[in-house]
Formats: sequence, structure tokens, C-alpha cells
Amino acid sequence: MVYVDKDIESNLKDQKSRFSTGSRTNKIIQVLNHHKKIVFGLLTLLFLSLFTSIPLVPHFKLTGPKVVIILAANEGGGVLKWKGAQEWSIERSSIANKRDYARRHGYGLAIKDMTMKKRYSHEWRESWEKVDILKQTFRQYPNAEWFWWLDLHTYIMEPQISLEDHIFNRMDNITTRQLTDFNPLKLKTDAPFVDYNKPVELLITQDCGGFNLGSFLIHKSKWSEALLDIWWDPVFYEQMHMAWEHKEQDALETLYNAHPWIRESTAFLPLRSINAFPPGACSEQANDPRYFYNERERDFVVNMAGCDWGRDCWNEMEYYKALSKKLQKPWYKFW
Repeated sequence: MVYVDKDIESNLKDQKSRFSTGSRTNKIIQVLNHHKKIVFGLLTLLFLSLFTSIPLVPHFKLTGPKVVIILAANEGGGVLKWKGAQEWSIERSSIANKRDYARRHGYGLAIKDMTMKKRYSHEWRESWEKVDILKQTFRQYPNAEWFWWLDLHTYIMEPQISLEDHIFNRMDNITTRQLTDFNPLKLKTDAPFVDYNKPVELLITQDCGGFNLGSFLIHKSKWSEALLDIWWDPVFYEQMHMAWEHKEQDALETLYNAHPWIRESTAFLPLRSINAFPPGACSEQANDPRYFYNERERDFVVNMAGCDWGRDCWNEMEYYKALSKKLQKPWYKFW
């Protein structure tokens, strides 16, 4: 029989206990160190997502988007016309272009599919639905500040450029508040009781036919809500819709010409800044470089306005889609 001193046995138990405790502690420390790396990585990713615009990093917003792009999916198709294969192709290309741009810069994208909408067909109120859609989208995005309307036949050629860099941060330098420099409709160049120091609420361009509403920006405010209410007024529409060839465009031009409060918060961008034309549009101005897309100067947006009146919308969309991809290649700038 072997006798073990009780003191020795107690010491052995204490050493085993300390060893097992130390082993568990080391394991806990290793787990904590491992989790620290994970937590640090997640915090870094969150910081990059919220406070940078680095590509390939998913970007999250604590609040809703401040800028919303509005795209009516069947613009040009109409409320009574079914689309063919090329029209569907144009729609897919245009939507993918706007979705990529919105995702890249953290903007909202409201795609308003009008294919089956019969709300206006009884009075052929087509194109006036822009105003109604703006009112709806204001309610859909109550915290947004700016809304960018784009017709279907548009293509963002320089998707890496944000609206902040292109427009909002330099509005004072690129906009004009009066019609003294460019006034194709010969509207009144000034009006009494107009305060041009009021903030800009509506950003539009002009082409050979007047105000261009294929691409324009509107700021959500009490001013813009009042504008949309009067612009959409059914009495206003019923009185003049037969006289206004360009419908909602003519209505806005009339409002601008007659109401100082509308004129004083409307500013004009150069056409090519958000509405550069392809050859064939505004053909009577074919020699005026202010109208047409310039590849060397890398215009921001192409608007294939009127392409379904004697031109080929699908070929134009495919051409500018391919050109935009080529322009984004890193070697192109050395070409």
C-alpha cells in the first residue's frame, strides 16, 4: 500500500487547478483576440460604408436618400401602345444605367412602371403624368431633398460623377437665373417683383423647342409642392391642353412667364450639362455646339429626345451605352 502525504496531494491538486484555469484563460484570451479582429473589421467596414465612397464597399445610410432619381418605365411607349423587343431592350438598358448610378452614389431610384396605367387614357393626358409622379414620389421619400427626373431615352455617360460634384456644389457658377443669354422661345427676360436672391428650387435646361423636361431637378419644399399643385390643376389642363402642343412643357413655360414667384426660384443649366443631344435632335441647330454631345468634353448625360420620330431609338441607346463603357476604360484617357 502506497501512502501519499496529504500536503503533497493538496499541492498537486492546486497545480492541476491552476494549470486548467490558466489553460481556460488562455483559450478565452485567444477567443477574445479573434473576436477583436472581427469586431475591428466590422467597425472599419461600417466607417468606410458611412463616411466614404470607396468602390466595392457596400454603402449603408442611417437615413433615407437625400437624392432620388425618378424613371417612368414606359416613357415613349404611351398608355395605349404595347412595346416590342427593341423597346423592352431600351427600357432594360436605361433602368440598369440608372440603378447602377443610384447604387454607386447612395441615391434612391423610383421606377414608375406605367405600362398598364390607364389613369390618363380617357383624355390622352400622356406626359402630364410627370407632375403626378413627382407628387407621389415626394410622399414616398419624405426625407429626400432633390429629385432628378429622367426620361427613359436618357443615358448617364459618366456614372462616376456625383450630382453633388457635377451640380449642387457649384450651382452659383454653372446656372443662370435670367433669360438674357439664351431664350429660344423669346419669353420675357425679366418681370416685376422677382427676387433672384431666393434659393433655387427648380433646375431645368432649354433646347431649340423651349424648356426641356427630359432631364430636370426639383427640390422638395413648400415652393415645389405649390408649383406641382398649380401645374397639375385639372382646370388648367382642360382649358389649354388643345392649344399646348408640348403639353406639360408649355404649361410650365406659361407659369414661368406669368408668375414672379415661379421665375425667381427657377434656374437654368447649360443644355449639355444634363441633356446633351445626339445628332438628329434639334436638326435646325446642327451647327450649334451648345446642343450636342461632345465625346472629348465627356458630357454627363445624353438625352435621345425625339428619337421615336424618324430616328432609331434602339441604335442610339446601344451606341451611347457602348461608348460610355469605352470611356470608363482606364486606358481610354491615353488614347
